[in-house]
Formats: sequence, C-alpha cells, structure tokens
Amino acid sequence: MTTKATLFNRPNLGESLMDAVREMVFEGRLPPGSRINEVHLAQELGVSRTPLREALSGLVAEGALESVARHGFYVRNLTRDEAVAIYPIRSFLDTEALRLSGTPGPASFKRLESLSLRLSECTDVYDAIRLDDAWHEELWRRCPNPVLIDLIRQFMRRTRRYELASMRHPADLHQSARAKMEIEKLLRAGDLNGACARLRKSLQNGVKPVLRWLEERESSQDS
Repeated sequence: MTTKATLFNRPNLGESLMDAVREMVFEGRLPPGSRINEVHLAQELGVSRTPLREALSGLVAEGALESVARHGFYVRNLTRDEAVAIYPIRSFLDTEALRLSGTPGPASFKRLESLSLRLSECTDVYDAIRLDDAWHEELWRRCPNPVLIDLIRQFMRRTRRYELASMRHPADLHQSARAKMEIEKLLRAGDLNGACARLRKSLQNGVKPVLRWLEERESSQDS
C-alpha cells in the first residue's frame, strides 16, 4: 500500500498520488459510486488540493473516476456495459504481447509456476488479483512493444475494480489458476500458438463471474 511517507520520496508527486488513490479504489476504501471528499483525502495523504485534483483528473482519464460539474469527483459505478466492452479487449492485447514475447526462459517459467500455484491456494481476493496481475506481467515480460504493454496495464487497472467485486468464489480463483497452469504446460511443450489461444479463451471467460456478480447485485437491489 502506498503511504504518505513514500509519496514525497518519489520524483513524480502526481503519479504517486494517482497510485495512492487507485489503491484506495482497488481496496474498496473508496467504493463504487462514492463521492471523493477532496479536503479529507488531501489531509489523509498529506498534500494540498491542487496536486490531488490533478491526480484525480488523471484517474478520470483512466476511467476509474468521473467528474460531475459543480459536484466533484466520484468513483465510477460498475456496469455490465463497461465490463462487456473492456474484457474482450484484454484477450487480444495480452495474446499479442505473449506472441511477441515468445516462449519464456527457465527462470520465467519458475516464476510463472510459483505464481499460479500460490493463486490456486489463495483465499484472499486482494492477494489473488495481485497474483493474477503478476502472472500476466511475467508472461509478457519480454514483449518488445512498450506501447502495447502500456495499453494492457491501462486495461488491467480498469478490470481490477470488477475483479475485486466479483472474485469472491473460491471456484473462480481455482479455475483461473488451472487455466494458467494449462498455458504454462503448452508453453513448455513449445506450442506458442496453442498457449496464445488458451490465454485468449481464459481472458474472454474472465468476464463471466463479473457478469454473474452484476446480475446478483441487480437482483438484490430490485428485491
């Protein structure tokens, strides 16, 4: 977690503040639909409102927040339309990054296997999402296209809020871990095309528990 003390040790205050607020959204301390109290948040982070507002504006562009005229900043609500729109994009971006990266080396395989094993045993949703992100980043560590990697990380941040809300069922976590182990097996066999196809399918299926959770939430709100 980013702390007030580390904010001023980093060269770019705006990026540090964005990281801090993004982490609050990720951890649910700033839940979907909530209004950002800029005065209290600036005090909590130990900064003035000017750099904070710049950071919040950056998170608006990123899609985590929205700005309402004369009302301020709000954490964006989770919607079915957005989930359906963003998840398929990840399946194409990550697959291309893996294709460009090629088959991992021995050290990378070791890290991938460690991460997928830890994910299979994980019981905490926050840890699970971090492990999932780390596994994907390791998968395309050698991708030579920095623009593609930047796009993937942007979409990772957008999908993270949905995963935080939806990945509460152990079966979903175990299924994700199994898919990763299957991808690793294909890569070890030298089947890069097969691994890319399995990765795409896994990412496309990632929206299913999200949609299930959104439907359950809508049903509970209507009852």
